Amino acid sequence: MTPDDFEAVYRGTYERLTRYAVRRCASAQDAADVVADTYAVAWRKREKIPSGAEAVLWLYAVARRVLSEHRKKGRRHRDDRLVAEMADLYAETPGVEMSVIGQTFRALPDGDRELLALVAWEGLGHDEIAVTLGITRNNVRVRLHRARRRFAAALAANGVPTSFAVAPVFEAGPSSCLGEIG
Repeated sequence: MTPDDFEAVYRGTYERLTRYAVRRCASAQDAADVVADTYAVAWRKREKIPSGAEAVLWLYAVARRVLSEHRKKGRRHRDDRLVAEMADLYAETPGVEMSVIGQTFRALPDGDRELLALVAWEGLGHDEIAVTLGITRNNVRVRLHRARRRFAAALAANGVPTSFAVAPVFEAGPSSCLGEIG
């Protein structure tokens, strides 16, 4: 990949990658560090960057690893964006405490949170998630189904009604209600 090709990938993916990092980091500075480190890795491995639409999926996978390294160094990620988006869904539901939804989401295993966030925040479908995570499409389908069920069960256990909101929120693909936001 030539420097001009890399620049085209950078320009074509920067906004999406930045949103990805901001949604998962505790501060703008942490997000900026993740984005910078992700592109540094991409530059070193530029010959491995796939062409076309798969470039951003490859960068998401790199960013996931960079985020993991940042977390190991004591940096916290945040789930405030998804919590706020869910708050909009529950805004007219009497008796639903938004902090309970946020706490429930943050209490999910990391893998469940990441899958649900890839669907809701990034608007990715099963095929795109499979590329990003380096797993099969069927594995994505099974894991996402289980993550949705665990989240719905955890919400129900905390007194949050789920029948009207959780399924459409976390349907895979850009047509999901949260996939179109942000």
